[in-house]
Amino acid sequence: MGRRKSGRDIHGVILIDKPLHITSNAALQQVRRFFNANRAGHTGALDPLASGLLPLCFGEATKVSHFALEADKTYEVTAQLGVRTATSDAEGEIVSRQDVAVSQADVEQVIAKFTGDQQQSPSMFSALKHEGRPLYYYARLGIEVPRKTRPISIRSIRQIAFADDLLTLEVTCSKGTYIRTLIDDMGQELGCGAHVAQLRRTWIQGVVGSMMTMDELIAIAASTDQEAGDYAAMDALLLPNDSVIQQIPEVWLSDPESSRFLAGNGAAPATAIPAGADHVRVRRQSDSALLGIGRPEAGKLLPKRVMNDVAR
Repeated sequence: MGRRKSGRDIHGVILIDKPLHITSNAALQQVRRFFNANRAGHTGALDPLASGLLPLCFGEATKVSHFALEADKTYEVTAQLGVRTATSDAEGEIVSRQDVAVSQADVEQVIAKFTGDQQQSPSMFSALKHEGRPLYYYARLGIEVPRKTRPISIRSIRQIAFADDLLTLEVTCSKGTYIRTLIDDMGQELGCGAHVAQLRRTWIQGVVGSMMTMDELIAIAASTDQEAGDYAAMDALLLPNDSVIQQIPEVWLSDPESSRFLAGNGAAPATAIPAGADHVRVRRQSDSALLGIGRPEAGKLLPKRVMNDVAR
């Protein structure tokens, strides 16, 4: 057996517009091959039936991807009223059909009721784990397992369109929110049932940059000469490592303190640490290099994540 070729150590972020009908991991692996990248990850999966913003992190950028998982997100969702399904989406078995007698006032009332802090029980078709397996594994076997409710916050719900039995909303929510469950719950409150007909993620707090479609990436990848090791056109697309965590405040270090931080030691900041900050992005004053993520403690910054792609 021939020796497996080694990939490249590249660092940065690509924001893709994930198309329908593929998993987030399938999209990640395809783009990873375009770059021949050693290390890659994404910052929160989208279902195959959902499209939209999916940040992909490469190399050292994967060290900060966890912080993006904590961010608020915005989705545009179209609900099919009058039809409830087992999975709360268009692929599930229909479990009930009801006439739709919903007024604009009813919609406004249910939007108000479901805006704010609340408890949500995840769908049996979610990726949450039970005894080491995702819930959807048990659901497909027809096995119901206990699920804990968890606190979420619906920051806002804005009506985009309402015609006949289709209701389109823009929902901004906290991490851990299941839009399918939200629509199912709202449908029950409206008295007619509902499921998600279309779902698209449009915004993630702290993520900055332009999305690229898979077709655009495929075209650019086709222009490279991978056999010759020419990935210049692809590498030019990479955004900075912290493009997915712009919501985290910055603190700057002098060169001597930067060296201490990069060596894994606490460092004295050259600029003020924002009040109440749990974590900060740490930068070197002399060249603006991102050194990592620091945790403030007793006036110093303790390394939480250290970037290895910066000059020492």
